[in-house]
Amino acid sequence: MTTSDIKSLENIFSQNANPENASYMKKYMKDKFEYFGIQAGARRELTKSFLKKDGLPPIDNLEELAKKLWNKPQREFQYFGVELIEKYIKRLNKNSLSLIEFLITNKSWWDTVDGIATKIVGGLFRNSPDLIIPVTEKWMSSGNMWLQRTAILFQLKYKTKTDTDLLFKYINALDGSKEFFINKAIGWALREYPKTNPVLVIKFVTSHNLVPLSKREALKVINKNTQ
Repeated sequence: MTTSDIKSLENIFSQNANPENASYMKKYMKDKFEYFGIQAGARRELTKSFLKKDGLPPIDNLEELAKKLWNKPQREFQYFGVELIEKYIKRLNKNSLSLIEFLITNKSWWDTVDGIATKIVGGLFRNSPDLIIPVTEKWMSSGNMWLQRTAILFQLKYKTKTDTDLLFKYINALDGSKEFFINKAIGWALREYPKTNPVLVIKFVTSHNLVPLSKREALKVINKNTQ
């Protein structure tokens, strides 16, 4: 697969477009993006066949290719970009950070940022834990809520490997934010970790004056399990 093959992918998406779905998807995403209207399962089948025919691009071409996908108006291209980068997860390193930051901070919305945070960034930091502190501290001080959301969410699937001191530190730093997506991320992270250590989360939540959204989300799993 090369950058010129994006045209072939565009043709495939166009041939499978569903205007009714596209209208619904665009509305659901607050009219921020255009869509072909291809459901996730169908899209993955199409891109799977596409990659089987054209093959994965060399990793040296990945940044150029991902940015070209990001510049396309239809959101399906960005979804494919995230899924494509995931296939290189074991080969990502410090040099991949500029691309990752570009994807997080451009055409930013939860639908791409959360996949990048939990899968791509989470995977990169598993492989290169020495990057965690310098990179996430930079993101936390950036003032960009999507980078900050990523710093909160990258450990979402770490379970017993979660650095709770770091997670709680970043939650404390962002607690009281007026940004919905920050407060939602705090709640989501705290909602996920009770599956591993509910006692620690209860202790944290009860000793901190979290905003209502974060607290409500944080206690969902715990409250469900105690009913």
